[in-house]
Amino acid sequence: MSQSQAQVVIEDDESFQDFRDALSDYAPKIELLVAALRLRPDDPGRIADLFRTFHNIKGDASLCRLGFLVPFVHASETLLARVRAGEVPFSPLLADVLLLAMDRLQLAIDQIANREPMGDLHLPEFTSGLEAMHTLSAPALNTACQRLIGALTGVGVHQQDEDAAPEVESIVQARPADLAYFRQLALQLELRSPLFSGRTERNLKLALLTNQFAGGWVDNDQLCAAMYLHDVGMMFLPETLWVGGAQLSEQGRAQMCEHVAWAAGLLQRMPGWEEAARMVLQHHEKPDGTGYPHHLSATEIVPGAKIIALVDAFEAVMVKHGSRGQVRSLLRAVAEVNAAEQQFDSAWVEPFNRAIRQMLSAQT
Repeated sequence: MSQSQAQVVIEDDESFQDFRDALSDYAPKIELLVAALRLRPDDPGRIADLFRTFHNIKGDASLCRLGFLVPFVHASETLLARVRAGEVPFSPLLADVLLLAMDRLQLAIDQIANREPMGDLHLPEFTSGLEAMHTLSAPALNTACQRLIGALTGVGVHQQDEDAAPEVESIVQARPADLAYFRQLALQLELRSPLFSGRTERNLKLALLTNQFAGGWVDNDQLCAAMYLHDVGMMFLPETLWVGGAQLSEQGRAQMCEHVAWAAGLLQRMPGWEEAARMVLQHHEKPDGTGYPHHLSATEIVPGAKIIALVDAFEAVMVKHGSRGQVRSLLRAVAEVNAAEQQFDSAWVEPFNRAIRQMLSAQT
């Protein structure tokens, strides 16, 4: 079993925390450099600075006894060395690959800190994909980048879905009057933070498209109601728990777990929305039984809750990337969701990826 598949043992807690702190400083610097190079890809100073930053991360990983990360970072550094030497240009696809590499490195460190195995991150495969680019010509390198992005995200780049679903507006023709009320509650939640802007319609569209690509197993009206209300229960909790992304205490996490019951309770008290209530109540359950509030297993979780779980995780990553000023957050958010595949029902990941692919296609 490789070290990325097993749970990694931290040899020195202080050194590990030093590396984690340093990485949190390197990440925004890399963001800014990549953003600048998208505008001026031939800027030698910024290319050299980006190369040095990855080189420093590699050195820190070795110094802090995280040697298993060194080949991964070295593979990214080598690509930048080729750019610095003028062998290949700095392209938008290469920029996406480097940002995804940085994201994956941060996910690895977070999972090590939480004493979680890293098999879902597929670091050896990612490393091999990067290493395979070290001798490619510029056109072949772009193709390889595109393939690697597709493998990491499940959606690829600049793809058109052959069986594109219809627009959301045509999926639900006549919505019950209750849905207008539910939507207003969702919009009230959206107003609580600039980071939530647009989430109501964005999440609804993604959920409905996912359902459509999966064959329409879930009633669309019930899914609409559940999507509108699944997080509304948070408004009954102190805002410090859910606005701003602060680290939660054990008591805070316990309070956060209560939000599903608040929203589900509202739906349970309104005739005709029983299925939506079940979706809301179960959307933080996980197939392996480690979710909340009832630790249900995969077969006990209703399909609509599995859709919401994917969309909710995706939105959480979008908010994280948005708060850090990161670029191409849609592509990078779906990469993180696909890197946490054990948290979701695998049967729903592919239709979710197809829905994301359609949303990406609409942006290009």
